[in-house]
Amino acid sequence: MTEYLLKMEAIEKSFSGTPVLKKVDFEVRPGEVHALMGENGAGKSTLIKILTGFFPKDGGKIYMDGRQVEINNRNDATKYGISAIYQELSLIPTLSVMQNIMLGKERTQTCLLRSKEMKKEAQQLIDRYGFGLKPDAIVETLPIAQRQTVEILKALNGKSRLIIMDEPTASLSNKESESLFQIIRQLKEQGVSIIYISHRLEEVYRLADRLTILRDGARVAVLDRKEIVPKDVAVMMIGKALNEATASENLRPPKPEVVLKTDRLTRKGVFQDISFELHKGEILGFSGLVGSGRTEVMRAVYGADNYDSGTVLLNGKPLPKNNIGKSISLGFGLVPEDRISQGFTPLLSIERNVALTNYDTLSAFGFVRVPQEKRLGAKMVKSLNIKPGNPLVHVGDLSGGNQQKAVLAKWLSRGLNVLIIDEPTAGIDIGAKDEIYKILENLAENGTSIILISSDLKEVLRVSHRILVMRKGKIFTEFSEGSITQEDLLMAESGITKKGA
Repeated sequence: MTEYLLKMEAIEKSFSGTPVLKKVDFEVRPGEVHALMGENGAGKSTLIKILTGFFPKDGGKIYMDGRQVEINNRNDATKYGISAIYQELSLIPTLSVMQNIMLGKERTQTCLLRSKEMKKEAQQLIDRYGFGLKPDAIVETLPIAQRQTVEILKALNGKSRLIIMDEPTASLSNKESESLFQIIRQLKEQGVSIIYISHRLEEVYRLADRLTILRDGARVAVLDRKEIVPKDVAVMMIGKALNEATASENLRPPKPEVVLKTDRLTRKGVFQDISFELHKGEILGFSGLVGSGRTEVMRAVYGADNYDSGTVLLNGKPLPKNNIGKSISLGFGLVPEDRISQGFTPLLSIERNVALTNYDTLSAFGFVRVPQEKRLGAKMVKSLNIKPGNPLVHVGDLSGGNQQKAVLAKWLSRGLNVLIIDEPTAGIDIGAKDEIYKILENLAENGTSIILISSDLKEVLRVSHRILVMRKGKIFTEFSEGSITQEDLLMAESGITKKGA
C-alpha cells in the first residue's frame, strides 16, 4: 500500500488570466482526517472542484493509490472513490432514506424496482455504521444532522474511500455537531479518509490528524496534529505582514442618537437573545463564520423573515414583524447576499430596476409616470458611475461591480434611514470594491445608518466603525475602540478569545 491515498502535485488554475492556485501540493493518507483551511479566496473551493471534476486543472498531476489519474468529471471522481458533501445537501426531500441512498444504483428486474432488496441493502449499510435511521423515513421529516447522515450513506454506498466535507457543521446545533464528530471517528476507524474544510479552528484542533493551510492560492503550511495551535494557525492563514497592514483604525465611539434597536430577538434554532443598537451615521459591521446567524438576524430585522420573540425599534417605535412594505416606507433598505437571484431582475434595464422600489412615487392613478422613471434612472446611473452609462442596458449584462451598484441605486434613490448590506463586494474586482466602500462611507457621513454583513475580514476592518461578532446564533463579542487586526476577528469568530469585549 502507498503512503498516500490521494496526492495532488503542483496543481495550477487561473481564471481570466488571474492565478487562483499556484503549484499547490496536497496529500491525504488512508484513514486520515485531513483539514483544509484558508481565508475566503485562498483557493480551497477551487482545489476541491478540481478533485471532484467540476473544474479542469491548468497544470499539475493527481495520483490515487500511487497511480496517476485524470479526473475530468463527476463520474471520474466517483470511479476513484471520491465524493463530496457540501453545506447545501443534494438529497431529494420527498424521497425516503432508502430511495436517496440507492439513487442511481437502483436494483431492477424486468423494468421493475426490487424494493425489498434495496431496502435490505440500505438497512445493512445503516446497521454497519450504527446511524440509527429508518429506511422508510421521508428525508424532509428528518433533522439536518440526520439528513447529513443520509448524504454520508449515499457516499459510502458508492464505495467512497475519500469523503470531502465542506463546512459540515454550519447549520448544526452543538448536539448535532457532536453526532457528526462521532460519525467521522467511525468512518476513520473503517479506513475512510476525510477532507474536512472548515473555518472553525476549534473543530480542526479537535478532529484533524493533519492540516493544510492555503493563502492566496499557495500552500503555506502542512501541520501534524501536535503542531495545530489555533492562534498560530490564524496567523498562518492571514500572514503577519498583511495582518499588520490591514489593522483597523476606524473604530470609534458611536453618536448618542439611536436609530435602530433590537432587544432579545429570537428565532428558535436559528438565533437567540440578539440585542444591539445602531446609531445615526454609523457603519456597524457584523462578522462571523458561515452559519453564525448574521444574515438570518438581519432578514428578520428587515421584515423578510419572521421571529419568535423580542422587539425591533426604529426611531423608538416598534417595527411590525414580517412586513417588508412597512420597512421600506420607513426608510429601510436591504441589499441581499445573493444579488443575482434576490437583488435585481436581470432582464430588466437599469432604469426599470431602479424604479422597482420607487413606483409609489413614480406612479399616479395606477399609471407609471414614464418621464420621471427615465429621469430617476439616468440620475442614479450618473450618481453611482454605473458603466456603461446607459440606463437602458439590462442589469444582467453588467459586470459584478456594476450590478451591485444597480442594486444600491434602487435604495439610494429613495433616501434611506437604515441600509442593511450583506456581502457587498462578493465576486467584485478591487477597483469596484473601493467604489462601493466610498459609497457606503459617503452615505454614513450624510446620516444614513448602515449594517454591513461580511465574511471578508479585511472588508469589515476597512469600513466598520464598530464590529459585532456572531457565533452559533448569538452575539459573542464587540469591538468598539482601539486597533484590531484580522487575527483578533478570526479568533473571536472561532470562540477562542473575547478581546475587545
